[in-house]
Amino acid sequence: MKKKLFSLVLALLMVVSLIPAAAAAEGEGAQEPVVNPFTDVSQTDFFFDSVLWAVENGITAGTGNGKFSPNEFCTRAQVVTFLWRAAGCPEPAATESPFTDVTPADYFCKAVLWAMEQGITAGTGNGRFSPEERCTRAQVVTFLYRSMGSPAPASQENPFRDVASAEYYFNAVLWAVEVGVTKGTSGNTFSPTAACSRAQVVTFLYRMLK
Repeated sequence: MKKKLFSLVLALLMVVSLIPAAAAAEGEGAQEPVVNPFTDVSQTDFFFDSVLWAVENGITAGTGNGKFSPNEFCTRAQVVTFLWRAAGCPEPAATESPFTDVTPADYFCKAVLWAMEQGITAGTGNGRFSPEERCTRAQVVTFLYRSMGSPAPASQENPFRDVASAEYYFNAVLWAVEVGVTKGTSGNTFSPTAACSRAQVVTFLYRMLK
């Protein structure tokens, strides 16, 4: 009788000990899934996880009216702003812009100053940053590459016929392929001068930082 009573008490104690762990798993410790706020982003899109990640991390809030506009081209200002926000919105040391087309009133001003200080960009020449220009695929991977400290690619083997070794973005492209940021636009093309869409930019960022 005593043995049965002891076994019953032991079993009850084991059940009670599991309750806090289960409650924690379902309560404070559990993370709510991010709800898709955009009507133009579907779960079947290749960029679905990237967009939700970007929203969750404060990198972008979309273009307004429940839209993300994934196929719109990303401007140079938008790309450096995404990068700046992904870095935690660090305060730049400079307070004055060296660019005639970037003013303190611009939403991207601090991002551009930070990017310049980090060696991510030096502008487009003649004292300009060209914030509203479409950012090309070559420029985007170069910005990402420089933001990571311009690491040397493990190999100089180039899979792309449209990327020459003399180009400023050569090492950036090789690095981007090595770390899984992009595989190019075909088996042997990278399309460096093609404009990068908003979906592609957040996907590149997601693959680099996740």
